[in-house]
Amino acid sequence: MRMGRLMIAKFISNEDGASILEFALIAPVVMMMVMGTMDIGHSLFVRSTLDGAVQDAARSSSLEGATSLTQQDLIDDRVTSIVRELAPDATVKVSRRYYKTFSTAALARAEEVIEQSPGNLKCDRGERFMDANGNGVWDADGGSDGQGGAKDIVIITFNVSYKRLFPLAGLLGWPANVEMQSDSILANQPYGDQTGFGKAVQVNCPSV
Repeated sequence: MRMGRLMIAKFISNEDGASILEFALIAPVVMMMVMGTMDIGHSLFVRSTLDGAVQDAARSSSLEGATSLTQQDLIDDRVTSIVRELAPDATVKVSRRYYKTFSTAALARAEEVIEQSPGNLKCDRGERFMDANGNGVWDADGGSDGQGGAKDIVIITFNVSYKRLFPLAGLLGWPANVEMQSDSILANQPYGDQTGFGKAVQVNCPSV
């Protein structure tokens, strides 16, 4: 009996291997913190790089020589290449919308809909709208697709999606992919006279 009590007391007082046990408990937490910090840092770096590349792309797109789709594709590909140097699997999508003034670009107001009662401010089947830019499509933001022409105001948007640097999404409750968007608004250079859209005309809303 006495021998048993001595063995228990010796076991309790023995600190051999305590450090290993403590490390085993702490290490996963520390590793998650390190990887989480690196993941966030990487995302911030990609964001900063993307914003800079988009600003350069907007300036290049505003020049007269960038009016062709071929030249715009080259500009967009350059941004995509820069992003993929940091995130090789990144998906990059680009859109351009142009307006005639900075105020209309800032308001991004939908084209007027001649609504049936009750109105929902949308272009529904059976209704008509005032096609202000002459493209035959109801534009919810009042803009037109593309780079536009001389003196037009262009909003260029890049949407980027890529897998996280470390597979921590499930453990930390983060989405599996990093999603980010970068925009730039700039006026095209005055390499000519700005053209207008003309008088708005009534057009049928989409049938579906």
